[in-house]
Amino acid sequence: MALRHRRLTKQLSKFLTPVLNAGNCCQQSSKALNLVALSIMHMPSAQSPIANWTQVRGFREYRISTKSDELCEPATEIDLLSFIKASLDEFEGTHHYWLNRSDNNDQLFGADGIFLVLSARVFDCGIKLEKLKTIQKRFPHINIMGLKTIHSSSDQVHLIQLLMTENITFPILLSRQKFPKIEKGACYILFKNFRSPVIYHEKDAGLEILSKAVQELQEQPGGDSKSLNVVRCTSLKQDGIIKDECSFSPLQNLLLYYPGCVSTDESNNRLFFSDCNHHRILVSGGNGEILDCIGSSPGFEDGDFESAKLRRPAGSYYHATEDCLYFVDSENNAIRKADMGARTVETLYPTSAPNKGGIQIWNWIMSKLGLESSGKTSVQERSEVFDSKLYFPWHLLKSPDDTFYIMDRRFQTLWVMDINSGKIDEVFEGSPRILKICGQLIMKSLSIIDQIPSDWFQQQTKNGFLLGGLQHSDLLSSLATLHNHIFICDPVGQRILKVNRESGVCSNFWLSNLGILGLPYWLNFPLETFYAVANGLSGTPIDHLQHFDLLPGRIDINLRVDLPMDIELVVPLQESCIWYQARGAATETSGMDEVSLNKSGLAQQWYDELDDLAAPKPESEINVQDDNLDKKSVVEDEKVPFSVGVFTSPGTSEVIIYAALYCKLRSVPKSNEGNREEHAARILDILSSKRSGKIERDLWKAFLLQSKGDLRDLIFMKPLHIRLRLSCQDHPKADNGRDFILTDSSIKVDVLLN
Repeated sequence: MALRHRRLTKQLSKFLTPVLNAGNCCQQSSKALNLVALSIMHMPSAQSPIANWTQVRGFREYRISTKSDELCEPATEIDLLSFIKASLDEFEGTHHYWLNRSDNNDQLFGADGIFLVLSARVFDCGIKLEKLKTIQKRFPHINIMGLKTIHSSSDQVHLIQLLMTENITFPILLSRQKFPKIEKGACYILFKNFRSPVIYHEKDAGLEILSKAVQELQEQPGGDSKSLNVVRCTSLKQDGIIKDECSFSPLQNLLLYYPGCVSTDESNNRLFFSDCNHHRILVSGGNGEILDCIGSSPGFEDGDFESAKLRRPAGSYYHATEDCLYFVDSENNAIRKADMGARTVETLYPTSAPNKGGIQIWNWIMSKLGLESSGKTSVQERSEVFDSKLYFPWHLLKSPDDTFYIMDRRFQTLWVMDINSGKIDEVFEGSPRILKICGQLIMKSLSIIDQIPSDWFQQQTKNGFLLGGLQHSDLLSSLATLHNHIFICDPVGQRILKVNRESGVCSNFWLSNLGILGLPYWLNFPLETFYAVANGLSGTPIDHLQHFDLLPGRIDINLRVDLPMDIELVVPLQESCIWYQARGAATETSGMDEVSLNKSGLAQQWYDELDDLAAPKPESEINVQDDNLDKKSVVEDEKVPFSVGVFTSPGTSEVIIYAALYCKLRSVPKSNEGNREEHAARILDILSSKRSGKIERDLWKAFLLQSKGDLRDLIFMKPLHIRLRLSCQDHPKADNGRDFILTDSSIKVDVLLN
């Protein structure tokens, strides 16, 4: 009997040897078969102290069987990592397409080559997306993406709505192939350099578990991954800018990008609109004139309005006595306070940690220069991310006793905060508790809904959350009254609506004075960052490139931008919407006094002023020139003119120009509505990347068509990127052979936009 047992063991060991070698997920002993390693692959979640996890090579799972045809049962899962890696080369392929994808393939490779993939059959607005956002903020240098199988077209449009509603900034890969791991349920897949993936089932993986797993994977030695882990500090910062600050939705260039919340100041006739996905709050008058803008770019930083950083501001409340706007900084898990008089932003909650030994200042300097060497985070920083009592708050209400009621978007948690101390006194869970505590305030805020035309609600997104079945409770922070009008944020049509409370007439609320917004943050960046990344932000296409051979000296660059016939400029191009930088042998002249450029001293200036008094320019000549300028501007009103100036020295140089043109589709007088599908397609053609896939464009077009408004009224920002390369010889010399002759040049640049 013992002899038969030894023979059976020997044959079984020979039979399973190729399986162990191919799977590369179990350790084989030289004396006996390690059956414990095989049992790990099917460990129940109850037996795991951390999570229900599986670690396999190429996602292969094996079962002990005497049938050879069952050894490679999940054939569709063998090449999942290869499928992901191969899909990086193109936006749209035979079996896949991307959403929210950068033009640059390199943007999907972080400093450590670590990927965290959310794989799910259906993406919803659940806690798993918030987990990914928190991990993304905690580890900004790893690659985060979504993976989803393609089902119906309606399911895909729902995913587009989700990109807007949840502000998903990471790319999502949609596959036409079926993977059993995805169909079983949502899970997180963690791997490094496309090797040794680990699966964490979503229901068992908390923030601490995922954070610990990523941290441990970062600390592992790179091995032979040097080709993927080349540390270039300048490119590190560039990738950090792209991932953290920019989404790749074509609708990012709209004037409003998910306007989610509004509050009002009755005494000063002001409105405060949370332009959520642009990470800013617009302050406008009752007539639509933009008076100010709170927030410069995504991040978490106090300061004046121009430098403060927010991350998806949401509900707000204006305190008339203090002349301050309190608002929810949703994705920073914070409550901020904007002093409207001093024009400064400070954080009410959480309180900032003290600066220890100047380390934070040094890290700030290194961050500005783009010289961080790694994406690792300290234990203290990790605790700040996870230990905040607030977790993705959205709604903000104030009680008569100076108490703030703060609620998340799903009405599952209520935080009670003292407005004076900024301390969270109590936390309540569940919709019934929320209704019991602040139900009257909520009903009072929603009482104006009866005055809104009922047909407007038919176009709203299906991603809304209701409080205990209370109809339209998801609009709690999206409605506000100012005098005789109701203002409504329309996140589907990307606009603001105004309803007359007496007549019930609903119309668009037009915003003006757009020049105050300046250049958007994804086109505007500090000089230190610009020099660090050398060529500016990657993925920004060049609209015009031209070479010039000139003499050194002052060069006036006169540009004229010719817009396509079917779009028109909403407001003239203003200086605040233009950014340019000279590199090489050139320096820009912006901000320099024109008089000081020609005066060598006070004495020379005094003599020149005497000459002007002795021979003043005739008034008739001045008027003639002004008339000519007016006529010229009228003749060329179809073009957009602007000028910049540089000084050049002998050598080569480059002038880089960015500008923001606020446009809309041209409306032809006395014409019918036209084809809305053509209008949506044209807007996406203007806003989308040339490399984006057709399927992605069609999905965004379907999203735009959900709005009942005229798409020709949709204002968008057309980015302009111009590069001029200058080559200058030596200065010409005077007749004596010693002195240099200073020259002034002027060039004209005609730019044609498609």
